[in-house]
Amino acid sequence: MVETSIKIALYVFAFVFGTVLFSFLNVVIYRLPRKENFITGRSKCPACGHVLSFLDMLPILSWVVLGRKCRYCGAKISARYAIVEALGGLAAVSSVAMFGLSVYAALVFAMCAVLTCVGFIDHDTMEIPDGLSLTAAILGTVAVFFTKGVAWYEHLIGLAVISVPMLILALLIPGGFGGGDIKLMAGCGLFLGWKNALFSFFVAAVIGGVYAVILILRKKRGRKDHIPFGPFLCMGVAAAIFAGDLVLDFYIGRLLGL
Repeated sequence: MVETSIKIALYVFAFVFGTVLFSFLNVVIYRLPRKENFITGRSKCPACGHVLSFLDMLPILSWVVLGRKCRYCGAKISARYAIVEALGGLAAVSSVAMFGLSVYAALVFAMCAVLTCVGFIDHDTMEIPDGLSLTAAILGTVAVFFTKGVAWYEHLIGLAVISVPMLILALLIPGGFGGGDIKLMAGCGLFLGWKNALFSFFVAAVIGGVYAVILILRKKRGRKDHIPFGPFLCMGVAAAIFAGDLVLDFYIGRLLGL
């Protein structure tokens, strides 16, 4: 009973911590593409410019209590702010639940933060800031020393197993992949190792392909129109982090008749 209570309290703390940190990521997602300082400066309503108070910025709660509107001008507040914060809570709880209170859990949570920023920024601008890809590479380098069951050379192979073919395709087919996608997968592949890097790209390709088909069928995009691939790469990497080993072990076991 006591152990269960402690675990629940830990998960609640992790969720709150995750929402608070990812609330800050909303600032990063908004300001980074605009070349604005996201470290200093008070948060403001993007509609009226009024400086927001502490009570205006409580993760998820403020969005609900304020009726999804700015208290000063009545402008609608996008649900995306609350979604990002909820993703932070989910990422924190999932990291602790799967990897315990460990350095690797902290690295996973940090990678989730990077993936969230990349996904939303690429969705908005079709660009992936180099600083975020570099951060993914730094996390990947540190992960080499803390990932269990993955040899150091598997991480190095992961760095190239997706990014190099993407680079070759980009050179052969102009517009095939953006430089940001290639850099992102180099850093994420280093983090994951080659097996999960392949798995992450497979997931990204499937989700991205289905999404593209839906847009074409609904006549919202043409066959030659580009859509940002970064968000799907981020989904694939997240899927690989939390479920890659389970899925791969299952299918390898089936192939070997185990």
